[in-house]
Amino acid sequence: MTSQRKLKILMLHGYTQSGPLFHAKTRALEKNLDKAFPAAPKPGHLPSYPGGVELVYPTAPLKLSISDIPGYDVDGSKSENEDPEAYAWWRRKGDGEPFTYEGLEQGFERIAEVIREKGPFDGAIGFSQGGAAAGMFASLLEEGRRDAFEKQQSQGGMRYPESFEQDTGFMTDVIQQPLKFAVSYSGFGAAPNELYTAFYEPKIKTPMLHFLGSVDTVVEEARSLRLVDACVTGRGVEGGVARVVYHPGGHFLPSSQKQYVAALVAFIREVVGGPPEDSLENKKEEKAEDMDMPF
Repeated sequence: MTSQRKLKILMLHGYTQSGPLFHAKTRALEKNLDKAFPAAPKPGHLPSYPGGVELVYPTAPLKLSISDIPGYDVDGSKSENEDPEAYAWWRRKGDGEPFTYEGLEQGFERIAEVIREKGPFDGAIGFSQGGAAAGMFASLLEEGRRDAFEKQQSQGGMRYPESFEQDTGFMTDVIQQPLKFAVSYSGFGAAPNELYTAFYEPKIKTPMLHFLGSVDTVVEEARSLRLVDACVTGRGVEGGVARVVYHPGGHFLPSSQKQYVAALVAFIREVVGGPPEDSLENKKEEKAEDMDMPF
């Protein structure tokens, strides 16, 4: 029902994670967003989303083996037959740039399935490989993006994912309307390979917020800034909200630290509209289960 419309956000986990694991590690963020965007008629709710906020956590389709996970068996204690519960949106192939992404189409097929089952979505939040996927996801839904892919195909680019197309009866359209926003935590831009140029040229118009860890040793800053600079808003400030936020940690998602949650909330309010008050001001002392968990 329209009266119960929720702000739906697709949560995209990182490499070697799963939907349930990502959910467990971001429960503090989920609770903080629930507090910031409550269902009507509570103070602070978003008028266009009286049902509050809903986060959806799918699991990527590619199940990883031990050999796909660097450092998984560093001490030789793991059995060769052990089957880790680790998944990916794609596998990176190659010894150096430009890498190729094996299984990328399958990753988008899984996202398309979730859109049909639980969408449409208003935004996407991703961590690490999921942050990269969030940028790609936002790009694919933009007006004119299919034309960009078609043009790039003649120069070695990949085809626009068929899973993101739908037959309306008289024309082929995109699976859902463009996202209102996307957020990347420790994400990155795809390898500078002609296969993936159409994701970023023309630049991504969807408002996108980027969180970078100042001591992240997993994803180099240059790779993260590749995604930042592929966005129209880039490193700028819109509506008083910076599009790039650095935190003093490493490769993780700061889900309970007030200043970083406040930055996320301010960004979402700025792009979807809503009362500016900070519902986190009266936040009570955190419980242990609501604190940040390392990734």
